[in-house]
Amino acid sequence: MDSIEILTIILMIILAIMVTLLIVLGLVYFNSKRQQKEDKKEKKVEEGNKKVKKFKEYKTESIMDFMEFDTIIDNMISQKNGMRYIMVVECQGINYDLMSEEEKNSVEEGFVQFLNTLRHPVQIYTQTRTINLESSLITYREKVKELKEVLEKQEEQYKQMKKSEKYSEQDLNQAYFELTKQKNLYEYGRDIIFNTEKMSSNKNVLNKKYYVVIPYFIEELGENKFDKEEQRNMAFSELYTRAQSVIRTLGVCGINARILSSNELVELLYVAYNRDEAEIYGLDKALKAGYDELYSTAPDVLDKQIKVLDKEIENEALEMAREKVQEAKSEKQKALEQKKENKRDLIDELAKLIIEENANIIGEDIAEEAVKKVEKNKKGGETKDEVKEKTKTRRTRKTKTA
Repeated sequence: MDSIEILTIILMIILAIMVTLLIVLGLVYFNSKRQQKEDKKEKKVEEGNKKVKKFKEYKTESIMDFMEFDTIIDNMISQKNGMRYIMVVECQGINYDLMSEEEKNSVEEGFVQFLNTLRHPVQIYTQTRTINLESSLITYREKVKELKEVLEKQEEQYKQMKKSEKYSEQDLNQAYFELTKQKNLYEYGRDIIFNTEKMSSNKNVLNKKYYVVIPYFIEELGENKFDKEEQRNMAFSELYTRAQSVIRTLGVCGINARILSSNELVELLYVAYNRDEAEIYGLDKALKAGYDELYSTAPDVLDKQIKVLDKEIENEALEMAREKVQEAKSEKQKALEQKKENKRDLIDELAKLIIEENANIIGEDIAEEAVKKVEKNKKGGETKDEVKEKTKTRRTRKTKTA
């Protein structure tokens, strides 16, 4: 082989080595690219999961959840078998539209401060109620009645003062002034009742109430070995602290707020569950009527059957008692009538017994004669011997006739 062929072979070997290197480098490159894409996908999935977790953590819950309750105790609503407690803060509304720009800015800044100071979840609940002025009307009528009584007394007193002619003109003017003042007060009270009655007849008079619902979960205590009462006390302390913080921060906005008591929580839930009935049949009337449950006021079916059965037993027992009393009366009546019928016989027998017992005193002959007279009186004026004699005579006459 000459030198040209050797050189050609060396060049081919070098070319093959270069091609192999290029293929290896290409594979490494594509592999690295694929790995980078997979890493990017994994990062996107992780970021997506983080976003989903973050969304779940801060998701908005329904405000109606606080109405599912077990009981109401210590100004709190107990839920989920004592695993969640709720305290409600009532807020008085403010007329934002009538405020000046400075007042509006102050309210907005105060509300921003309220939001920034929150370290726990809250819910805002608005309840619209029809205004019930019945209790106000009752109070007004009582007051006006008192005013009328005072007015009548002053009128009578003023008339007597004028008739007596013992008072000066100044005293009379002073009395008339007091009378006029009382009369105007009475007329003003009547006008208030008239306008209030007119207002109460309008069913479109509504009132909005605003509430901040503050929850507390027993899970926030972490692992604990406290009993239910201790957990409730801790929940109350924490909720009371949170509610006071909310009240103070809302006060910066000019909003007055307060914590609802247990009775007010009952009324809040009663109106929420019985929106239509609450306009006519309020909570105070429901309590006076003896309703103890908010969900259902109907008695249990078995209780109804037991009451019906008790009523039937009572009615049947009364009927039986009447019958037996009537029977007893009838028996006594019969005994009385029988005793009346046997009165003559009883008197005669008792008289004979008395005579026989005292025969030694009155004498045997007299006693025997007296007994015969008693028997004669008993048989209609005839003794036993006389009756026997008459009977024999009748039989003899019948025999002769035959």
